[in-house]
Amino acid sequence: MIALCFMIASTHFSLGQSGLNPTNRVFSAAEQEIINLSKDKWQWMADKKVDVLDNLFLEKAMFVHMGGSWGKEQEVNIIKSGMIWYKKADILDVTVNIFDNTAILLNRITLLAALGDHEVTNPFMVTEVYIRQKGKWKLGSLSFSHLMTPPAPGATPAPDSH
Repeated sequence: MIALCFMIASTHFSLGQSGLNPTNRVFSAAEQEIINLSKDKWQWMADKKVDVLDNLFLEKAMFVHMGGSWGKEQEVNIIKSGMIWYKKADILDVTVNIFDNTAILLNRITLLAALGDHEVTNPFMVTEVYIRQKGKWKLGSLSFSHLMTPPAPGATPAPDSH
């Protein structure tokens, strides 16, 4: 009986985790490294760890948002100032492909962000391009594409704010 309860509980837990990998694909060590780096990046953005982010972002990195595009310095300053506070990214799905020294990761996320005094939640497909330099992965591009799927219940959508 205990074994049956454990099996049911572990099945429920694994199904709850399947949102990140709905196809149950087994990722290579390099792909998993990129996935982990991306997850860390979202946390660093939420924690406003601009020193860590400054080191992660390539000097010529580009950031594409709904409101425009800019380079590394402006992105770091936006995070540092709190102009955009990436409070929480719920990662719903992830895919990653590695081509030599370039990795392209797609995250389907629900992003809770604060824009000034306003909290908004939006569904995005985020494209991240990482380039391996001197044995370390660096972010070269981060691009948000707003999805037409509705945000989570109770969320405040702001389609033109990010």
